[in-house]
Amino acid sequence: MTILAFETSCDETSVAVVRDGRVLSSLVSSQIKLHAEYGGVVPELAAREHLRNLMPVARAALEEADVFAGSLDAIAATQGPGLPNALLLGLKAAQATAFALRKPFLGIHHHEAHLYSPWIAGEPPLADFASFQPNVSLVVSGGHTLLVHVKSEREYAVLGSTIDDAAGECFDKTAKLMGLAYPGGPEIDRLAARGNAKKYDFPRPMLRDASDDFSFSGLKTSVRYFLRDHAEALENQQTICDLCASVQAAIVEVLVGKTIRAAKRVGVECVTASGGVTCNSALRTALEQACASENFTLRLANRNLCTDNAAMIGILAEQKLLHGAPATSLDAEIMPGWALG
Repeated sequence: MTILAFETSCDETSVAVVRDGRVLSSLVSSQIKLHAEYGGVVPELAAREHLRNLMPVARAALEEADVFAGSLDAIAATQGPGLPNALLLGLKAAQATAFALRKPFLGIHHHEAHLYSPWIAGEPPLADFASFQPNVSLVVSGGHTLLVHVKSEREYAVLGSTIDDAAGECFDKTAKLMGLAYPGGPEIDRLAARGNAKKYDFPRPMLRDASDDFSFSGLKTSVRYFLRDHAEALENQQTICDLCASVQAAIVEVLVGKTIRAAKRVGVECVTASGGVTCNSALRTALEQACASENFTLRLANRNLCTDNAAMIGILAEQKLLHGAPATSLDAEIMPGWALG
């Protein structure tokens, strides 16, 4: 089975070709430079860039995979959640392609695809579902923070989510408060490597709360007040590094603490993590250490599959088709607020 997949949920235009669990090509056209001027993603600009790049990226993905469009078996695209106009372009391009080629189309949930991205490994990437274990999965990105109990390859239940700011949003917004370059999350990660994570004691929101939900707005506000009262802090490079390390430590402690606690409670022996924030080096290290301490198996999505990508969309679409999932209507609309589960 050969599938052409589109992903345009936010600010990255991605197209992939997947065949029998193997990623033959996965291309991403990033918009970081476009949005850097504004310090964040501008939805209308993102949509225009998708419109400009989508078909050239699709042609390049087919060429790299050495696949002729007529030999495709199905077309897939992210149907939600995401930015409405961005989603619309990818979805309609995929539906039009499916219609023209008379092939089935599948609309895929972006977060559900993230759940299975830790099981795609190797070079070239290959789905490794033979080694699947029930797990607690942390899906953490700029817009979402979720804890999910994945009971089987096709059965899962959401344990908790963010009630306000997502972890990635907290990274980016605190970075902006400090005047750091966009995107802020990677910049905090870079500077934190030279900082003292114990220098400043920022709050760990909801860490002791009995639920599996998250909240990061209080941490962001705490940083805002600190900078208001210590304006001189931003005049010293080492202090900035210490701030980055301290903020990062607070976010990571909450993410790891609640993930490990949930895994122990539901009785799994495996933890997975995916989403853009999973590229953060401190988070990866902390998860490795915590899982080793609890004798949990840990599967982290490869860094190139953490951020938005069409490879995971194609892999999940293939799995769904193989297990008898019906095709999605070519008249189906985007689902910007599509809840997981």
